[in-house]
Amino acid sequence: MAHWRIKLSLFLNYFVIAMLLNSVGTVILQVQNSYGVSESSASVLEAFKDLSIAAVSFLVASYIARIGYKRAMLIALAMVGSACLVMPSLGNFWMIKLLFAVTGTAFALIKVSVYATLGIVTANKREHASLMNFIESFFMVGILTGYFVFSAFVNDADKQSTSWLNVYYLCAAIAFTAFLLLLSAPLDESSVQENKPKPLLEDFLEMITLAIKPLVLIFIISAFTYVLIEQSIMSWLPTFNSKVLHLPATLSIQMASILAASTALGRFSAGFALRKFHWFYVLVICLIAAASLVLVAIPLARSASNSEITGWGSAPLGAFVFPLIGLFIAPIYPAINSVILSSLPPRQHGPMSGLIVIFSALGGTTGSIITGNIFQTFGGQTAFYFSLIPLTVLLICLYIFYKLQVRQEVKVEFTSSSH
Repeated sequence: MAHWRIKLSLFLNYFVIAMLLNSVGTVILQVQNSYGVSESSASVLEAFKDLSIAAVSFLVASYIARIGYKRAMLIALAMVGSACLVMPSLGNFWMIKLLFAVTGTAFALIKVSVYATLGIVTANKREHASLMNFIESFFMVGILTGYFVFSAFVNDADKQSTSWLNVYYLCAAIAFTAFLLLLSAPLDESSVQENKPKPLLEDFLEMITLAIKPLVLIFIISAFTYVLIEQSIMSWLPTFNSKVLHLPATLSIQMASILAASTALGRFSAGFALRKFHWFYVLVICLIAAASLVLVAIPLARSASNSEITGWGSAPLGAFVFPLIGLFIAPIYPAINSVILSSLPPRQHGPMSGLIVIFSALGGTTGSIITGNIFQTFGGQTAFYFSLIPLTVLLICLYIFYKLQVRQEVKVEFTSSSH
């Protein structure tokens, strides 16, 4: 039970930031209702969130160990709590964009810090992979909770109502509670501190040099593609439920929680599976299953009836089946992150975590904007069929990543034995 307090703190920090960060799908639907914003215009909310994540990660990841992982997370929680506190009184489309920019900035600090901290509090590669999946599954629990919390503030009787903005008072309270918990949790960061810190430019160049290594480069493409898939589905599922399946706004948001629940279950299960089976074979099976589900689920949406839907019991089958894709794509992201991080020395975990966050953010923005524009031009069913293309690309990338990782392990073993 070593490090249990800081591990609990990491779980709860991830939980609160997940609620806010992944409310973007709910907010995309609500700004269309409350402010009359089009699908293509609403899709830029993902960019405000993700580009701030990418920019902050790019600027601070190479020297975040100097700031201190704990201190960086405290700064992030204070920022996001303050922004949520003023949100309801200043609520408009521009303030929502600003809130997502602040949330993205906070998430960049938290995610880089959490990923780097895992190397401090775990003893070996398998424990690292397992804890990574458990933490990422708790992130999905935060998303799942967020769907029900946000939907509780939505007024179905008046679609143009902005009463849903009051949810941010609750979010502010949770963020400040997480701040106090982290403040009380001890974290010894001495193992990642250098006795003679390098110049900042040298730290930055180290991150750039790291990015052009073949193993890291193919990992970056894999992470980018995965997040493109995940965010394109997650951000547009409430709108898909509302405009394609004709569910009421509140139910559209609540039923999108099935995706978060299935993703959390998938990652939680993978935390056990990856202790027994090789990550590559687990992920290949998951990708094939995910593509098969797309081919089965989308036609169900096409055959949905136009009868009035009043609750979960009268919702069409497609609303339940398609979100189960989360069960199969869930293990991919934390597994490949763990593989790349555990292949590097602890002092490179900060810069590598920064690269993960940067390219994940770019993938999320790309996926949401592409899906939003396809949704507006060709409809929701075509937009979700689009996921088959990056799923295929990801399968190819994972095969190359696996081969490069095996080659590196052989090279390291050969070098060790020769000494």
